Amino acid sequence: MTAVHDTWEVLPHGPVTAIDDGILTVTGRIPLPLVELERRMTVVRLSDGSTIIYSAVALAEDAMKQIERLGMPRYLVVPGDAHRLDAKIYKERYPRLRVLTPPGAKDRVEKVVPVDATEADFGDPDVTWQTIAGAGGHEAALVVRRASGATLIVSDLIANLRRKGGFEGWMLHAMGFGGDAPQVPTVERVLMVENKAKLRQQFLEWAAIPDLRRIIMSHGKPIEHGAAQALRDLADTLN
Repeated sequence: MTAVHDTWEVLPHGPVTAIDDGILTVTGRIPLPLVELERRMTVVRLSDGSTIIYSAVALAEDAMKQIERLGMPRYLVVPGDAHRLDAKIYKERYPRLRVLTPPGAKDRVEKVVPVDATEADFGDPDVTWQTIAGAGGHEAALVVRRASGATLIVSDLIANLRRKGGFEGWMLHAMGFGGDAPQVPTVERVLMVENKAKLRQQFLEWAAIPDLRRIIMSHGKPIEHGAAQALRDLADTLN
């Protein structure tokens, strides 16, 4: 993991994209030892007009203005231990942000930025927080309901990156971040998954969400078709 940013450092990123009503997403690149890894920030508008920033990424100023036009950020979700890179600078930019992280990540996140809570009620029945079962409290997800269907937002436990060529592609594949289908990355199975049976049940419960339309993850392309079946397939890998 690269050093936590103390100033507003903009790494390469793509355009801010509307993926559904009141849901924006943007991908960037994060340098790791020997490889670069795609990372994603997702922004969700709440019923009061404010927003949740899930897995913060520092953007160029014009892109930040797009984020702010959706609504003033009110919550910053640091979804897991490894997603602290831009948390401090977001809190400095938006001092009134409430910083949320799952309980298993709290100690590491608080080395970077004070944590306000390890669970959340956003005051919006269409946006719910979940600490993911089976992962030792180290990752949090959001379920967002819209007229078009439900969106599941996760961080590291599901990846959807295709394998690249060369040494970098080999390294990412070895870490479980490059395959022919969505997967639970090998590195996360080792570092985060504490109870496969509970995580399997979590995937199946998500698969049963009525009108589940998509899954957005921090690393990889959103799953826009067959989201429920993708979760059932992932559950089968945890038998």
